[in-house]
Amino acid sequence: MHSAEQRPAAGNAGEDAAAPNDFARQLAPPHRQRLLTLARQSIRHGLDTGRAPALETSAEPPELLVHRAAFVTLELRGHLRGCIGHLEATQPLVLDVSDNAFAAAFLDPRFPPLTAPELDPLSIKISVLTPAMELAFADEAALLATIEPGIDGLILADAGRRGTFLPSVWKQLPERRDFLRRLKEKAGLPADHWSPSLRVWRYRTESFGG
Repeated sequence: MHSAEQRPAAGNAGEDAAAPNDFARQLAPPHRQRLLTLARQSIRHGLDTGRAPALETSAEPPELLVHRAAFVTLELRGHLRGCIGHLEATQPLVLDVSDNAFAAAFLDPRFPPLTAPELDPLSIKISVLTPAMELAFADEAALLATIEPGIDGLILADAGRRGTFLPSVWKQLPERRDFLRRLKEKAGLPADHWSPSLRVWRYRTESFGG
C-alpha cells in the first residue's frame, strides 16, 4: 500500500524534459515491454554484481529518452517486496526505470535485499508519472472535493515533511477522507493535521506490468 519515495536530485531536467501535453500520449506496447525488460535486467545485474547497471542509451527509442519520472513496484506472491521512485523528471525514462528497479530490489529500507530465488516469481509494475500540479483549496473540505478517487496520485507537504501515494493506493483506501488521513500519516503528520501552509499536488500515472 505504501510506496517508498526517493526525493529527486536537485537540478533542472534540461531542454529534453517533456512538456505537460506530451503526457497525453501513452507508451506503445513495445516501449512498455522494453521498460519491463530493463527493470528485470537491472535487478539481475544487481544480483550478479551488487551494483546498478551503467545503462547505454544510444540504441533506445526516442520515446524512452524523454525525461520522465517513474516508480517501480515489486511484488512477490501478491505481497509488496519493494517500491521506489521519483516524483520529478530528472533523467531519461529508461534510466529512471533502471535505477528505480535496482533501488526497489536492494535499497528499499522496509525490506531486506532481494535474493536470487525471488527473481523468477517476482512481479514488476512500472508507473510513469505526469508532471505534478499544485492544487488550490481554502480548507480540507475543498481539498477533498477536488481529489478524484482512483485517478489522482497525491503529494502532500507541510512542516518540513512530505509523502506521496500513487493512484494504485485507492484500491486499499477508496474513500477520499481515509486516503488523505493516511497520506498525512505517511508524511509523518497527525491524521487530523491541518494548517494554512499545507500544500498538495496532483499527478496521474500510466501503469503497466504486474
